[in-house]
Amino acid sequence: MPAQVKMYTRRWCGYCTAAQRLLQEKNVAYEEIDCTGDHATRRWLLEVTGRSTVPQIFIDGKPIGGYDDLRALERRGELDGMLDGHGAATGSSSSG
Repeated sequence: MPAQVKMYTRRWCGYCTAAQRLLQEKNVAYEEIDCTGDHATRRWLLEVTGRSTVPQIFIDGKPIGGYDDLRALERRGELDGMLDGHGAATGSSSSG
């Protein structure tokens, strides 16, 4: 069963666009939550992820980070397994 992917974004965010493009290239369905101007959601993201930046991407409810983290998972060959529901999501500390 494919993993559930949620991405918290805001308008005019280049990293958000890059993350969306990567997921679309992989034909991954994802739910986009636009939190532009939504201070409550941004506070929640900071509490859950420890980050104030977007995008924030969750795979099967686990925060994996932003675009740089998503791209790093892809480069290491770990993203496909996670998206197929077979990998463990681990957050890292890079931004974007």
